[in-house]
Amino acid sequence: MHESGKRDKGRGKLRHHGEPVHDVPKGRKALLLQTPVLVLNASYEPINICGARRAVVLVLKGLAMPEEENGHDLHAARITMRVPSVIRLLEYRRIPHQTRALSRKNILLRDRNTCQYCGVVLPSGELTLDHVIPRSRGGSSTWENLVACCHTCNRRKGNRLLLETDMKLLKEPRPFTLHTSRHIMRMIGRSDTKWRKYLFY
Repeated sequence: MHESGKRDKGRGKLRHHGEPVHDVPKGRKALLLQTPVLVLNASYEPINICGARRAVVLVLKGLAMPEEENGHDLHAARITMRVPSVIRLLEYRRIPHQTRALSRKNILLRDRNTCQYCGVVLPSGELTLDHVIPRSRGGSSTWENLVACCHTCNRRKGNRLLLETDMKLLKEPRPFTLHTSRHIMRMIGRSDTKWRKYLFY
């Protein structure tokens, strides 16, 4: 049996290309795959934020390359790779300077995964979208009428208008433009020093 790496003393783990390999518990791995990753255009212009799972897929498909890593290893069936913190698309993508597509993902990104009524920050899967003016009361699905909301506040508000409750919005909902997106990138990037050289200029 031939082994390409040395065994880590006392741990029985193989080192690949001189790098230590660490096992990641299943729960922690799920969180790791949700870690925000900054996406750069081929021109190094910051254009998006995606989850680590999506970033890894783009790298493995040859559509992007990692520019920065977050220091964690991710184990797949046949490979072990570093989880990226910043990736760059290999082909230039033309980004129209207009409002982003209205979607659940973009509403949650605009509102930074924060319930717009009570302020609690939750994973995407634990948040819902609330129509400020309920659809049954004439409300539409627009940037100005949709907000991130926790299930508790969603049940509490129910089918009522805000003036019929004692609830208030943290801020007025607005369309998610490229400018808003850059602002959010900078806010999230404050906690990841590896993002800063791509955002703070």
